[in-house]
Amino acid sequence: MAVSLRRLSRKQSRVRRHRRIRKRVSGSHARPRLCVFRSGKHIYAQMVDDDKGAVLFGCSTLTAEVRKTVEKKRPVEASAEVGKYLAQLAVKHGITEVCFDRGGYIYHGRVKALAEGAREGGLKF
Repeated sequence: MAVSLRRLSRKQSRVRRHRRIRKRVSGSHARPRLCVFRSGKHIYAQMVDDDKGAVLFGCSTLTAEVRKTVEKKRPVEASAEVGKYLAQLAVKHGITEVCFDRGGYIYHGRVKALAEGAREGGLKF
């Protein structure tokens, strides 16, 4: 059997890491999963109940309320604002604890800023 020497693309590597993380990280209604997706320009975050297979709520840098506050900010600062806004929504829904799913991304830069913003907003993980 021949061994393939093909390298994985960045996206394929991230998806592979995400699958590996998802084996261990799962959310429920009492403790939902905070799921992060990062694109070139924006960052998205959602609260997911894996027991029901449903998204509870989410926000991004494109959400109207967040967009007003992040107009002239750098991407890392905008990510922190998304985290704070998501934490406000979570507290409003009675959620204080979450499990963090970094989506296969390295815990650095925008992903880290979002997590720290969520912690500032009152979430525990």
